[in-house]
Amino acid sequence: MTIEVRVPQLPESVADATLVSWHKRPGDAVARDENLVDLETDKVVLEVPAPAAGVLKDIKLGDGTTVTSGQVLALIEEGAATGVHPAPALPAAPAPPAAPATAGAAASARAPGAAGGAAKLSPAAKRVAEENRVDTTSVHGSGRDGRVSKSDVVNYLQGKEPAASPAAPAPAPQTAPAGGAPAAAASPAAKAPAPMHAAVALGARTVRTDQRVPMTRLRARIAERMVQAQATQALLTSFNEVDLQAVNALRSRYKESFEKQHGVKLGYMSFFAKACIEALKRFPAVNASVEGNDIVYHEYFDLGIAVSTDRGLIVPVLRDVDQLSFAEIEKSIGNFAERARAGTITIEELTGGTFTITNGGVFGSLLSTPIVNSPQSAILGMHKIQDRPVAIESQVVVRPMMYIALTYDHRIIDGREAVQFLVTVKQCLEDPARMVLAV
Repeated sequence: MTIEVRVPQLPESVADATLVSWHKRPGDAVARDENLVDLETDKVVLEVPAPAAGVLKDIKLGDGTTVTSGQVLALIEEGAATGVHPAPALPAAPAPPAAPATAGAAASARAPGAAGGAAKLSPAAKRVAEENRVDTTSVHGSGRDGRVSKSDVVNYLQGKEPAASPAAPAPAPQTAPAGGAPAAAASPAAKAPAPMHAAVALGARTVRTDQRVPMTRLRARIAERMVQAQATQALLTSFNEVDLQAVNALRSRYKESFEKQHGVKLGYMSFFAKACIEALKRFPAVNASVEGNDIVYHEYFDLGIAVSTDRGLIVPVLRDVDQLSFAEIEKSIGNFAERARAGTITIEELTGGTFTITNGGVFGSLLSTPIVNSPQSAILGMHKIQDRPVAIESQVVVRPMMYIALTYDHRIIDGREAVQFLVTVKQCLEDPARMVLAV
């Protein structure tokens, strides 16, 4: 019995998706609920599981195709034995023009081993390989059981790694074309695509090359949202600095008992989330948004926590943070970060939010001006904690200091409110008892 594999029903906010990559080829055996193909939307990557066990009979659409809900992707012959059906070529995928490949490289790309190499790719490595059109069978994996990591692919592109594992078999000899001219040597270097901005030596001169790679759906959506925010909101940024001595003392004093009791480490983000909640309660305009000529004051506190992934920046949303404990906040953030980087987070978890916190300090940023996550009206930027000399009661002491920044929509948030919001956050962090006593 032949069963159709269709695009699942996409959320209302998503019109279509892009077919990223197939994990199976025609003729391969598949198990029920096994992931067959990845679909990329503006926000997340969706997995399409096999509706039944059998053999993948036919693939209707190739990588890079734009698809909509209910569209047929492939056919499965239910209950068929492996190898019953031949493995026809996958449908051609739309791709930007590229330099002609050598005969040896084309043959390598069509080799059955390509499917086996892809199976050992980490998600990050797979993304880099696809964007740079790397034949992954030529990349030597340094991970466990030969797994290819992102760094393996990057090193290969930069020419820091041999084209194949030393144990790889030598290529078959090629026959010379008519006329007696020798065939081009099928060296590993000839098979490898030129790295981005590579310098290729041709005789006495050097030719500089570029590689054009289409934006991913997520990257294009991020670009659109950032430009939209800059064009439609009157953005301004105010700054302050926070002495984190008290927070560090609390974390040092209770970190072991906290982790033992709750199974999660006591980080900085829960303190900042709680401090922001106290400030949002006092200044509701910072938690509001603009809809036409109306200001919508949200009477709940859904915080977006920016997470950096290999695909780009995404913002999972913690709902009703005012009702969560420190431990629940830390657990939720850790869970979101793990699933965001694994690509298993849902669109619903990325939708909404009344205020956002982003932490550039984890990358070493000392000061920055974050962009508001529209249609929200404000975003708090955390930065690197750095020991600096400060004056405390007429004495110069060294304290762990952090600059904080609030970018806000000046259409509905006045400078006075923005500054006092930051002062409230500063007071709560420098004296954490305020968050417990709500003073």
